[in-house]
Amino acid sequence: MNDPTRDHGDEEPAPIGEQLLKVLAALGHPQRMRIVAALAEERNYVSRLAREIGMSRPLLHMHLQRLEAAGLITGSLELSEDGKAMRYFEVAPFLYELTPRTVAAAADSLRPQALRPESAARREEEEAQ
Repeated sequence: MNDPTRDHGDEEPAPIGEQLLKVLAALGHPQRMRIVAALAEERNYVSRLAREIGMSRPLLHMHLQRLEAAGLITGSLELSEDGKAMRYFEVAPFLYELTPRTVAAAADSLRPQALRPESAARREEEEAQ
C-alpha cells in the first residue's frame, strides 16, 4: 500500500492533501488511466507499452513521468539478453480512500496558498494593481 506521507530519502514527507492532489491530477487524464490499467495487467517496457496503447514513445514518457511522480507506478532500467537497456514500468501498490472525512483531512493539510480559489487569487491581484 502506498503511504502518501512516507519518507523519500532526504525529502520531507508530503502533506496528505498535496499528495492526494498529485494523485488525482495524475489519474485525471484518460490516457494515464489506460496506462495504469495496462500496467495493472503486467509490467511492461516502454516500446511495447507504446505499441499496445497506440501512443508515441515521447508522449508515453511524459505520461509515465507524471504517474511516477505521483507514486502510482515505478520504473527500473534493465539489460536485455543482447545487452540493450530497457526501461520497465509496473504499478506501485497504492490505496486511497475517498470519503468526505478523508477529503476534509487532506484539505486541512494543504498550504494556505493552495486553498485559495483561482478567482479569489485573481481578484487580489486585480485589487493590488
